[in-house]
Amino acid sequence: MADTENAPPTPRVEPVWDQNPTRRDEPPVAGTNSGPFGISGGDRTTFAAIAAVALAIGIVNAFSGAQDAAWRGDSYDIGRRLFWEMSSIAIILLLLPILVLAVRRMRGTPGLAARAAIGAIILLGFSALHITGMVWVRKLALWLAGGAYDFRFSLATVLYEFRKDAVAVVLIASTIWLLESRRELKSAAAAPSPPPAPLQPSSPDAIWLRDGTSRIRVVPRDILWVASAGNYIEYSLADGTRHLIRGTLAAAESELARFSVVRVHRTKLANLDRVRGVDLKPSGDFELAFDNGQTLGGSRRYRPAVATLGSRAAPVGIAAADRPAIHKQS
Repeated sequence: MADTENAPPTPRVEPVWDQNPTRRDEPPVAGTNSGPFGISGGDRTTFAAIAAVALAIGIVNAFSGAQDAAWRGDSYDIGRRLFWEMSSIAIILLLLPILVLAVRRMRGTPGLAARAAIGAIILLGFSALHITGMVWVRKLALWLAGGAYDFRFSLATVLYEFRKDAVAVVLIASTIWLLESRRELKSAAAAPSPPPAPLQPSSPDAIWLRDGTSRIRVVPRDILWVASAGNYIEYSLADGTRHLIRGTLAAAESELARFSVVRVHRTKLANLDRVRGVDLKPSGDFELAFDNGQTLGGSRRYRPAVATLGSRAAPVGIAAADRPAIHKQS
């Protein structure tokens, strides 16, 4: 059971990552502190670096293309080739904020399939916007100069441009992903240690989770599992309620360990008091079955955490016949 109420002056239990709600010395999260679309000063530095690399590559490509044309007996015409490269690069740079937001969305989305779907959508959208923008910039510029531009639209031409866009998206998105990871590590290292948690009752009947200006009261017995979601963690309760709270899974693991909530996967914690069955897979992974019928997968790395479920006493109020059982698959 969970209910939400205005924050009491002194909560009985509160996650260790948010003990002091008035603290102002936490490092800002990338993409949430300033600028349109959540773009921060660090993002502008990233854009500048990518722009410098893209311009350098464009200039080299233009001179190389002009030289190749001269060797084939065509006109050198470096100006025209520089215009083709710069018009393409200009549109790519205008689309960079979309790639930044997409990478952050992927980092905050659990599951490889969901991330792949986001990546595919972004790739198709980016290529469509890039091709459209590039063509119209060239048409407009040549029209103002008294000329004309023919894109020669065809499936072969679109596939040719899409192939180049795919390479550009993968390279730029990978760079942004690495920079985001490095930024998070630096922020975590620079963050001051939280003050020591106040002494708590030996058997508290509830914990408080901060959600903006309010706190959510959660009974530990009602927690099924806790999963990481980027810079947030998601609490899943037995009644189907879910709460997305700012924090880290490691902090939640430390806070909830006394309630038999343990790590069963790199991104998941499970309440062993609610587990009624364990399916051990031949691969070493396992699946937990909770007393409300829901299931949760665990990885073989954390299999020792559930190895003793068969010998644990049933929680108070649960019949002995309902104790956790371990089932092996042949």
